[in-house]
Amino acid sequence: MAPHCPADYRARRLSTSYWPAFTEPELKQVTLGEALRQAAGASPDRVALVEGGRDGGRSWAYSELLDRSLRTARALLTRFEPGERVAFWAPNVPEWIPALYGCALAGITLVTVNPAYKRRELEYVLAKSRAAGVFTAPSYRNFDMEAAIAEIRPSLPALRHVIRIGDFEALLDESDPAMPLPPVRPGDPAVIMFTSGTTGAQKGVIFNHSGVANMTNFTQRRGGLKEGGVFVNPMPMFHIGSLGHAGIGSVMLRATHVLMPEWDAENYMAQVERHAGTFSLLVPTMIEQLLAHPERGAYDLSTLRNLTSGASVVEARLIRATKEALGATISNIYGQTEMQGSITGTHPDDNDDDISGTIGQPLPHMEVRIADPSTGETVALGEQGEIQTRGYQNMIGYFDMPEETARTIQPDGWLRSGDLGSMDERGFLKITGRIKDMIIRGGENIYPREIELLLLEDAGLANAAVVGVPDPHWGEQVGAVLVPRDPACQPDVSRLFTRCRTELAHYKAPRLWFVVPELPMTETGKLQKFRLVASIKAGALQPVART
Repeated sequence: MAPHCPADYRARRLSTSYWPAFTEPELKQVTLGEALRQAAGASPDRVALVEGGRDGGRSWAYSELLDRSLRTARALLTRFEPGERVAFWAPNVPEWIPALYGCALAGITLVTVNPAYKRRELEYVLAKSRAAGVFTAPSYRNFDMEAAIAEIRPSLPALRHVIRIGDFEALLDESDPAMPLPPVRPGDPAVIMFTSGTTGAQKGVIFNHSGVANMTNFTQRRGGLKEGGVFVNPMPMFHIGSLGHAGIGSVMLRATHVLMPEWDAENYMAQVERHAGTFSLLVPTMIEQLLAHPERGAYDLSTLRNLTSGASVVEARLIRATKEALGATISNIYGQTEMQGSITGTHPDDNDDDISGTIGQPLPHMEVRIADPSTGETVALGEQGEIQTRGYQNMIGYFDMPEETARTIQPDGWLRSGDLGSMDERGFLKITGRIKDMIIRGGENIYPREIELLLLEDAGLANAAVVGVPDPHWGEQVGAVLVPRDPACQPDVSRLFTRCRTELAHYKAPRLWFVVPELPMTETGKLQKFRLVASIKAGALQPVART
């Protein structure tokens, strides 16, 4: 049994699809800065952060990370006021961590930005968040990030400072150790992460300090991370799976965080061997690549004991193969950005059927129910409905979008996930579908409307729909269904693909292209995407191109 669970946690039996919150162990009323202070006070010499490059890298003990974060906070306060927002736009570099905790200690909200974003996407995030500053890397995958910021800066009146990652040490030199830090409360905003809905408008989800701190503490304990363990992290830092689960979760458990530059199966194995890694969050495609790697036998992976996985349910075959090949357990977790991360998870010692077929039991202090999407009434056990949550872990709201917030968080506090699921008498949940129109490709959430709006800027198209097409490797692949204005003039797929790759993150670009005379609609004019997907699955609708 997971060590943080009360004795009767897993013995509970329900009579309806409602899980009352378990109130043990108690919530930590803590800010992120306080959490780091506590970790440094208890384990000052323990390694907190490691730069997990192929050829090694820098590392910092907890006392050093605290000092670096305090210097970052005081340096930021020479340029920004508490309550302002500062963005971070870079791949996985160690500076993410002192920037996170420096902002937290200074009462500044960190806005995370996907390094794969191009000018169009970056401008939206910085403008919408009214960011007063941005940390930036020089480039990412041959895209000139500094040039992109210079190009859009005149349109961003709130953006006062651009800080290059290469100038981070110089920034720390601006710190005045005598400068007092502002008071910060556990419920204050800590981080803004952007997500999207089916309307295509990206929304900035506001996390609070204690919400994300407790989520990471409960989730990592559920998955098997021990205090003082080693969390090897290949996930992108702009995402809750990395910044939250690894960047904050490691501190909550006084673990060592090995931050890899990006996912690379062989480097991952090298980091596990080099640092005696015990724990990771990996999406199923990563686990598949790890198990299939021809050089796996050349690395000592015997210290790796526990994995968590999200984005899609892990197949029983993969669970068994992981146990046999690595001796490691898998905890399947579920959550959303609006929930400040995960709200459920399987236990490492659950049976394979539960791990492969469910998203586990709710985490402590969370109410979870399955509700009728129309009436809001809790449904009977085993019936399908919308997964809804209520508790400390719900987001503060969407930044500067009160109407969207009100549509997501109901007056009585229940957060609507947009996901369909069911619950059994033990409280184990299953995902049965999505109300929200979202594609999950290799662990990346993709929101079709954003791609559709870009495609519809092409004068040759009368309409377009982007759908998820089942794929054995990626889980889902992005498919674009096009309606040409002139049936005699076929769309230039190569040009459309190039534009998507230029203006959007690479993984959002459609790889399967279909052409139809019209899209299936209801009598009231609503698009029936499920019919398109059904036609593709049945082979009735074939791609005209693959890119």
